[in-house]
Amino acid sequence: MMPGILSTLIWLPVLGGLLLMLLARGGMASQGGAAPALPRLFALAVSLLVFALSLPLYFGFEQGTSQMQFVERLPWIERFGVEYFLGVDGFSMPLILLTTFLTPVIILAGWDVIRERAAGYFAAFLVLEGLMIGVFSALDAVLFYVFWEAMLIPMFIIIGIWGGPRRIYATLKFFLYTFFGSVFMLIALVWMYLQSGSWSILDFHALPIGLTEQVLIFLALLIAFAVKVPMWPVHTWLPDAHVEAPTGGSVVLAAILLKMGGYGFVRFSLPITPDASALLDTFVIALSLIAIVYIGFVALAQSDMKKLIAYSSIAHMGFVTLGFFIPWAIVANSGGTDGISLGIAGGMVQMISHGFVSGALFLCVGVMYDRVHSREIGAYGGVINTMPRFAAFMVLFALANAGLPGTSGFVGEFFVILASFKAGFWYAFLAATTLIIGAAYTLWLVKRVIFGAVANEQVAGLTDLSAREFLVLMLVAAGVLWIGLWPQPLTEVMMPTIENLVDHILQSKVPE
Repeated sequence: MMPGILSTLIWLPVLGGLLLMLLARGGMASQGGAAPALPRLFALAVSLLVFALSLPLYFGFEQGTSQMQFVERLPWIERFGVEYFLGVDGFSMPLILLTTFLTPVIILAGWDVIRERAAGYFAAFLVLEGLMIGVFSALDAVLFYVFWEAMLIPMFIIIGIWGGPRRIYATLKFFLYTFFGSVFMLIALVWMYLQSGSWSILDFHALPIGLTEQVLIFLALLIAFAVKVPMWPVHTWLPDAHVEAPTGGSVVLAAILLKMGGYGFVRFSLPITPDASALLDTFVIALSLIAIVYIGFVALAQSDMKKLIAYSSIAHMGFVTLGFFIPWAIVANSGGTDGISLGIAGGMVQMISHGFVSGALFLCVGVMYDRVHSREIGAYGGVINTMPRFAAFMVLFALANAGLPGTSGFVGEFFVILASFKAGFWYAFLAATTLIIGAAYTLWLVKRVIFGAVANEQVAGLTDLSAREFLVLMLVAAGVLWIGLWPQPLTEVMMPTIENLVDHILQSKVPE
């Protein structure tokens, strides 16, 4: 194991971003409408180095154990027992690798597009990368909260400066929703510290808590994580943020930031409040099924491509929360535990898959928007005639979004649907409707945009993918196909942690 690898992954991009900001203040600005070369080259070099340094997390990961690995633990604020405590397990390590893989892709996507304040744009993404890795690796509650809140700042800047006409409204709505939820999480964390005398998240897992207190803590955490997922009905900030964000902002928002809500459930809610989770599982399952079915129909009614994909993200993230909370429904309806691990595994695989698929779809919208400067579906038609290589990628990602076997979009949803059958027919039936509704809005989008006769002069004048755009989409397509055809390397590192969580949540924490 490499000592200090997690700290390196957190602080290297943060320091790189801060250095890039200083260089920008020193005169690294765009000249004559051209995108400056140095900021993007510097940002790409740092992000590629971070990705290379993150690979030992997988290749050096000890499979077959649920223990935290690559642990770093140092005193931080000794008076209050706060520590600089980092570590990863089968839940957090894949999410860190997803973050380090997609950040260079995002930087490449904005290579020629961002011309104004380019250094600040790329710097914000580097800082955001480090803070997101910090969220996934923090094992001290205060450290986790600091990363969780600090992450809002670069995202606020990305939408607020490089976003669309209503960017101020969108970024304020995004900030207020997420900050509001975080306040309740902080209250719950402080209460658990006062009860345990420790800020360690692992100590929180072992803390005996009465049922009433568990319910209150569960609800406080639910508000914070439901906003981040986002779950219905606290989802309304997401379409606005996606529509106004630049392409890179939409990709990182859908592919990584939303996953922090799901990660919060498996790191905090389920192991800390198992009795409350069992008591309120029907409530969360109901919210998840509403997201899968109702939001799917909302997506079907959209005329803006970004809004359609944003609502699709909410529907697909409903599978994540459904998989995480289906265990108690399985126990209640079948009397056994068969299928519990499958549901949680499905939720985790769905998070990783959604990162690739939703990110890819937003990248495709960005490719078209850079040429036509419209997100309206009606502005396109017959794109396959002028952009055949792009059309092939777009169709692949659309089919993955619809859950085609052989793509990553199928694996996680299939696991969750199988687990839902263990809980009851109607759980599985409602969950499986996404295979119909998702196919409806996704294939409708592809039919209107990609196929048919050339719709107008703008489409007739389109040029196909550049070498850079082809590389960006090829990298994401490789992730979609890899998970779809060979998910075993991903599930193998997760299963010991999942099985440990299942053993934990099936035991009551109410003091006798």
